[in-house]
This record gives sequence, structure tokens and C-alpha cells, in this order.
Amino acid sequence: MKRGLLFVLALAASSAAFADPSAFPANLLAAATAQVGVTVSYDPAYARIAYPGGDVPIDRGVCTDVVIRAYRALGVDLQQRVHDDLRANWNVYPKLWGLRAPDRNIDHRRVPNLATFFTRHGRALHVSQDDASIYAPGDIVTWRLASGVPHIGLVTNRRSDGRPLIVHNIGAGTQVEDVLFDYVVTGHYRYQPD
Repeated sequence: MKRGLLFVLALAASSAAFADPSAFPANLLAAATAQVGVTVSYDPAYARIAYPGGDVPIDRGVCTDVVIRAYRALGVDLQQRVHDDLRANWNVYPKLWGLRAPDRNIDHRRVPNLATFFTRHGRALHVSQDDASIYAPGDIVTWRLASGVPHIGLVTNRRSDGRPLIVHNIGAGTQVEDVLFDYVVTGHYRYQPD
């Protein structure tokens, strides 16, 4: 039932996003927040997935899957876009995993690869550790957790004490939380494809 509801929301958001480009951030956030209560666990396991349009089971995932699924609901397949760009521009992407070639099963699920892609094909914006006013609904933020692990989420239009809430998955499934300045912000991006 929840999977079907997510699909219906995705189709509605996809149609609206391209009919009115100004609605893109709101539709992206609707697709991201529709994952709350559906993606209920954090599972970083490597998985072979279909290509294009591949995904791990909807009830699980990592922080990148929140972003990937939200864009996919609007007709933007980051799996394919990141893979195509990485294949054509291997030298500009991070080499943190010991790979000798792109891997379409996992490359798009890695925060540093998404950050590189958004820098190359979207807009890399100013980063602040304390000025919430620069973060707009639909913006993508990356962090470095205290453990050193990279993290990613989407800025929502909801606020708490002046700070925008973030939709992300940091361990308990997709959640909307007040965490913008809980970690070191390493990147701030806006990506709205044509």
C-alpha cells in the first residue's frame, strides 16, 4: 500500500514539476518527504540493481537514496546521469573506493560523487555553518559527520527556530529533522535539470 502511494505521489509530482519549473523545489520536497514512514531503515549494503532506474528495496536505503528517489520521482534518474558523467569524466571524480572503472550499482549512492555531479551540472552555492537564510527549499546540503563519514540531505520549507528542517536518512529511515548545523557543512548545491 505505501509503495503504491509513493508511486502515485511521484507521478503527480513529475507532471507538475515539468509543467511549471517554479514548482520544482516544492515537488522535489514532496517526493522526498513522501519517503517518511516508507523508508524505515538504514542499510548501506552494496547491492546489484537494475540500470537504468535501479533501486534498493524502498523500505531501506542510505542518505543518498532519499535524494535519488526524490529526483527520480520527478523523472530525473541520477543513477544514469551520474554514471554517464563519471564514465565520460572519470578523472574529475573522487577515487576513494579503489575502483578502476565506474560501477553503475553504487556510484550514484556515494555522497562525494553526488557532490561532484551537482558541482558540475547544477550550482555549487555558498556554505555557512550558522547562516540559515542562505539555504532555500529544495537545496542539497552535504556534511561531514563527527565520524568522518559524508552525509547528504534536502532543505525543506519547514523551519524550527529559524533553521530549515532537513529530509534525510541518517540511521532510522527517512526523517525530517532540525539538523542543518548539527554537523560540519561541506557543500551546498542547487540542481534543477531542464
